Amino acid sequence: MTVAWLVAALAIAVWAIVTYNRLVHLRNQVQTAWADIDVQLTRRHALVPQLVAAVRGYTGHERGVLEAVTELRAQALAVSSPARLGEVESSLAQAVSRLLALKEAYPDLQASDQFLQLQRDLVEVEEHLQFARRFYNGAVRDYHTALQRIPDLVVARAGGFAEREFFQAGDDEREAVAVEIGR
Repeated sequence: MTVAWLVAALAIAVWAIVTYNRLVHLRNQVQTAWADIDVQLTRRHALVPQLVAAVRGYTGHERGVLEAVTELRAQALAVSSPARLGEVESSLAQAVSRLLALKEAYPDLQASDQFLQLQRDLVEVEEHLQFARRFYNGAVRDYHTALQRIPDLVVARAGGFAEREFFQAGDDEREAVAVEIGR
């Protein structure tokens, strides 16, 4: 009977090790995915002041829009929670869309090579950000599923694995942000 107990204990130990390693892999995948989002947000945050400066040079009467974009960028830089950051970034994306829409009222701005290049760069960043967000949320979903499954739940609790927040789009961002490329 001791051989049977030894085999059973060994099987449980092997299962626990494999489960723990899989949870570590999933947790690291979530962290890597978040780093990808952070890179794209950093790129967006670097473009915003350049865009504001380009627009400010052509529009003297749009102070409110420029200040709103600047303030939202500052808020986004100060937030670390994925859920809260998703809300702030959603508002920032909408404000940037309003800023880009100003080109219709200012033909000189619409003809500016600098503005058009910034607009193209922003479109690229937004596309990459959407991909990174989907990958991150998928990684979080897989991680949560692994944490909640029985019997893996036992190893997850014993190993101190904690759930992560999803990076949610705000209600106003559930539809694609309209960013046009210059003509």
